[in-house]
Amino acid sequence: MHDVVIAGAGPVGLFLASELALAHCSVVVLERETDPHSPLKALPLGLRGLNTGSAETFYRRGLLQPLLKASRVDAANVGADPETDRAPTPRSLGHFAGITLDAADIDPAALADRLPGPAMDGFMTNLEAISDVLAERAASLGVSIVRGARVTAVTQDERTVTVTAAGQDHPARWLVGCDGGRSTVRGLADFSFVGTEPLFTGYVAKVSFADPHALPLGFHLTPTGMYLRTPLEGHLGMMDFDGGTFDRTQQPTREHLQAVLRRVSGTDVALKEVHLASSFTDRAMQATTYRHGRILLAGDAAHIHSPLGGQGLNLGIGDAMNLGWKLAATIRGDAHEDLLDTYTAERHPVGAAVLDWSRAQVATMNPGPNAPALQQLVRALMETSDGTTHVYRTSSGLFHRYDLGDDQPLVGRTAPDFRLTDGTSLGDLLQEGRGVLLDFSPQQSLSEQAAPWRNRVRYVPGRPGNDLGFKALLVRPDGIVAWADASAAATDNQLNNALTRWFARS
Repeated sequence: MHDVVIAGAGPVGLFLASELALAHCSVVVLERETDPHSPLKALPLGLRGLNTGSAETFYRRGLLQPLLKASRVDAANVGADPETDRAPTPRSLGHFAGITLDAADIDPAALADRLPGPAMDGFMTNLEAISDVLAERAASLGVSIVRGARVTAVTQDERTVTVTAAGQDHPARWLVGCDGGRSTVRGLADFSFVGTEPLFTGYVAKVSFADPHALPLGFHLTPTGMYLRTPLEGHLGMMDFDGGTFDRTQQPTREHLQAVLRRVSGTDVALKEVHLASSFTDRAMQATTYRHGRILLAGDAAHIHSPLGGQGLNLGIGDAMNLGWKLAATIRGDAHEDLLDTYTAERHPVGAAVLDWSRAQVATMNPGPNAPALQQLVRALMETSDGTTHVYRTSSGLFHRYDLGDDQPLVGRTAPDFRLTDGTSLGDLLQEGRGVLLDFSPQQSLSEQAAPWRNRVRYVPGRPGNDLGFKALLVRPDGIVAWADASAAATDNQLNNALTRWFARS
């Protein structure tokens, strides 16, 4: 019997499997597709954007450089000079509802508690590159990936859950559904999935134009919808505000796509050939809880929304990082299983905020007689320093804050990448998947207090180049600050109380 069965070998399922295997849990991943590669995962249709928070997550597990290489991204365009005192502003920000933002407009004060490191920017990648890197990582950690195993039944009792796939039963202590927006696990386990119905049908396709110069490159918001052309050859995206009525069980034909493109572009552009096409909607739904007994959900199985702003994959990676260490601690007996309730408590509000962020963009782009006035107002706000800064803080993945019962502003947020004088960074220290206790105080007398938690916390004394005014920090395995002390010197009693308070929860 395995500790965990994961349904779905997409990026979220593979990342979670690696987190659990890193903590020495036995994991099997059941994937319904037989072939890990698909034209829908490769460029151009598989194009995806990782935000800065996700880049930092891959960095903290030693996976950033392999992913940059697989994505053919120059690391110099993602990292920052660690010798500088403060983190630079990002190089690019993307868009909000088709409105391009200028990174130079970010208020530097918004980055006051960030430090430079290898992961300072998001970057474009693709599902194939991410899946290949994560599949190799999972296999190296001993994860078993069973392909062609479609889940057909799920049962659970107080001690185990049994998953039936391809006619075979897979008993385990826990099951996590990472099987996408049409999750079989979510349906079989009777999770409530609520939200809002779609306003548009979206299309992404690889096409050949009769006249390649008929449509300009870029993101174009029109009185009837939106179209997007990227520098990738033949890459076309469209949004048609039809109420999401296109039947997604049908493959979009050349005639249908051409009619939609002419309608949303206002041109007589002709498509010579459609090589590959897929459709989607802005249906925004979320599970009311991410846990039913021994069954949990992560990624699109827990929440779906439009791809506007590129938050879906990033949200799922965040789910996996949050859940992995908690589920592992529960399996090892280091924590009561009530710790798993903090997964929903922490991640559900983040998911709800992303769904609203997506809805706000759809509302801004929705054609109608009042649309130009609304778009003009939003554009004016986005062109201010406050507006640009707000978009960055909301979409970068760096500024989510979990409520951990501490008023210190850094507690509950992702930790800065402190770099010690020997060149070791916090990102390096987190690669083994354990919590880290950083002791910057001159006395460095906290190691004995860390002893009771040594199997969960790595004690690291030393002075960083920039301590941001802190004397000691307790950082969870997912890189979230659990406790921070900025007093003249962190005392044994303070630390002991902090450790006891945090680990009593776990």
